Amino acid sequence: MKIHTDNLILTLILLTQLACQNQKKTQEQSNKKPNIIYILADDLGYGDLSFTGQQKFKTPNIDQLAKDGMFFTQHYSGSTVCAPSRSALMTGQHTGHTFIRGNKPIFPEGQYPLLSSAVTVSKILKSSGYVTGAFGKWGLGSPGSTGDPNNQGFDEFYGYNCQRIAHNYYPYHLWNNQTKETLQGNSERKTEIYAPEIIHEKALSFLEENKDNTFFMFYPSVIPHAEMFAPEKYMAKYRGKFLPEKNFDGVDDGEMYKMGSYGSQSEGHAAFAAMVDLLDQQVGEIRQKIENLGIAENTIIIFSSDNGPHQEAGADPEYFNSNGKFKGIKRDLYEGGIRVPMIAYWPTKIKPNTRSAHISAFWDFLPTVCDIAQVELPKNIDGISFLPELIGAKQELHDHLYWEFHERGGRQAVRLGNWKGIKLKMSNNSKAPLELYDLAQDEGEQNNIANNHPEIVAEINAIMEKEHVTSEVFRFGFEKTN
Repeated sequence: MKIHTDNLILTLILLTQLACQNQKKTQEQSNKKPNIIYILADDLGYGDLSFTGQQKFKTPNIDQLAKDGMFFTQHYSGSTVCAPSRSALMTGQHTGHTFIRGNKPIFPEGQYPLLSSAVTVSKILKSSGYVTGAFGKWGLGSPGSTGDPNNQGFDEFYGYNCQRIAHNYYPYHLWNNQTKETLQGNSERKTEIYAPEIIHEKALSFLEENKDNTFFMFYPSVIPHAEMFAPEKYMAKYRGKFLPEKNFDGVDDGEMYKMGSYGSQSEGHAAFAAMVDLLDQQVGEIRQKIENLGIAENTIIIFSSDNGPHQEAGADPEYFNSNGKFKGIKRDLYEGGIRVPMIAYWPTKIKPNTRSAHISAFWDFLPTVCDIAQVELPKNIDGISFLPELIGAKQELHDHLYWEFHERGGRQAVRLGNWKGIKLKMSNNSKAPLELYDLAQDEGEQNNIANNHPEIVAEINAIMEKEHVTSEVFRFGFEKTN
């Protein structure tokens, strides 16, 4: 009888210890700052997801993310091309203030770098105890420069440093932090290693390795930007379904092969659908990974795109209605060039299957991160945290949003409530006429009503003049000196 009693007591002690350990682990999890995952598609249009209207193929995993989280119907990218859009995302400043305002190249590899003094999301989170990793396309500073991701707060980087080289899906090399990793399977004209797949595996490994840490993972995918290439198992799924096909004659050998020039593709439609399918699968795998690791409830996932759809290398946004109901594509400041899908998913914090009409932009990500991580907000930013909107609290609103773009003759745009003002060909004429649209009545920006509202035109012109701060590097034509 004594042995039976002793065993019972021992069992009770062990169960009590286990319960205490579980309680302690639960308490530690609840006290831990939230993990943050930001997934950035490349040139994915507002209409390229099936839940936003895509009819020719499905995106079930991204659709489910939206169904289980919050979809922002009026969210805007930082710019209408890659580098300045990413700069706005990372610095919390719009393109009238952020340092990188265009795709200015550095040779042989990279883009013009962020300054060492830049205050970025990754630096802020790293300094507050987050483990930080970036996996995909960078574009904010050549290898070893002040803008190199390792010099901008990322503990780990794997992928393309340079946007030009990221045009190619079977590159000769990728960067593993400061190591240039040669991909032998892609040497010469071989196409054995599809870069987005191995980058994705590195990202999943980062999640696995840091499941017990607090982390920020930036996942700037290269999909579905040019060139129009996807692995055969995805191509086979769509081959022959989107006829007549879109043919593109590109560069398949020579000095510029895999160095930024796009390869040929005779099945552009199938390739585009295949690429978005793969992106959708990868988003699903990231979500599944954090669920398998038991950290989903303490992890927020944000999904968006860096600008509107492109039409390079055989891409056909008109065929797929990639910009949905909006006018314009990449390099435009019309809605189709800068309004992008944005989903936020955070179990127990964000009410499932909700839509928000809150007007927001990439430069809101940095203050939102500071809010989530409970760290001090830096000075001189343009963003407003949208965390209150996510959790159902009172949300502060923007007075206006501002963009500038230095290519295509120079362009500016302002969103002021439901008013949208756009200037074209203003690089050498800051007084160029303003187009004005009422987005409440005309989301497709078909009816220029500037002549009917001179007071609104004057107000938007004043905002444009105020928000543009002259850059030493990225200047409009009227600012340049001999």
